[in-house]
Formats: sequence, structure tokens, C-alpha cells
Amino acid sequence: MAEYEACIMGLQAAIERGIKTLEVYGDSALVIYQLRGEWETRDPKLINYRRVVLGFLREFDDITFNYLPRDENQMADALATLASMIKANKEEEMRPIQMSIYEFPASCCNLEEEEKDDNPWYLDILRYVRDRKYPTQASENDKRTLRRLACDYVLDGDVLYKRRKDQNFYWGNSVLVSLRDGSSFTY
Repeated sequence: MAEYEACIMGLQAAIERGIKTLEVYGDSALVIYQLRGEWETRDPKLINYRRVVLGFLREFDDITFNYLPRDENQMADALATLASMIKANKEEEMRPIQMSIYEFPASCCNLEEEEKDDNPWYLDILRYVRDRKYPTQASENDKRTLRRLACDYVLDGDVLYKRRKDQNFYWGNSVLVSLRDGSSFTY
């Protein structure tokens, strides 16, 4: 999210200065490839950030997003090195750095009402653990993710429990203890 915040602040600064052609360089592959449209944005927290950035694109005549791996980003390394070497002299006047501080994350400015249903968040996991059925419209990636998530849950009757590393299962105020012989009990 910090990478999206930085990108949004940079785009806002460019818009305020009337810049119409912009090349954006970032060392976050996730952000750059999502903004290029090469990767899907699935994380609900990032969807709104991406939406804000895409809303700014109409302000530019030409804008490109370029991925620059951290180990190839000599400018960032050089600036960090220089910053660590500066000794502040108390007698000299230090020029202040102007910073903008926003009260809320940039994505909050673009929140739209999400579709609400009356189903619990874990319904797809429950259906998969109980019936080995995928949701309709699930892509292969969605199915793979659901299988991976389902490994962390166990069904006891109608109650879905989350597995912990110690092989105990917790849900709400109940604990399902799994014994080595394969039996289990709830308390």
C-alpha cells in the first residue's frame, strides 16, 4: 500500500505542476505490473488504490509505468547513501523540506459501495471442504487459491475450524483438539 500511496502522491504533484508527459519508475513489481494491466489486482485493499491511479491517467497525454528492480536502482541507493553521510551543522540554516501529509490514505477518497451479500466470508472455503465444489465463475487461479486455503481448515459437523501449527483448531470460543490417533474432541 505504501508503494501505491507514493505513486499517487507523485502523480498528484505532477498534475499540480501541469506535466502532461510522464514516465513513472518504481521498484515494486506488483504495483507497476498491476498498473500496466499485466497482473490482476485481487487484494481488496489494492483495488481502490489502483482505481485512484487509473483515475489520474486521464490528466496526462502520455504516461508509462516502468519496473526498475531495487538492485538496479542506483539513484535511490545513491540518495540513501548521501543522506546518511550528511552532517547537520547547528550554526547553518537548514532548508526545510516541504512535505504533504494527508489525513486519510489515498484509496479512501475513492471508496465505492461494494456489493453486499448475506454470506459469510468463509462460505467458499466451507463449501470446498464439505463438498469439494468450487464457486461458479472461479478461474483456475481462484481454484488453486481455494485449495491452498482449504488446507488450513477442518469441518466438524457444520462448524468450520481453522487449523493452527500445533494441530489444534480454533473457532470463536470453541477449541477442537485433534489427537495423534486421528480422533478429536471439542471443548
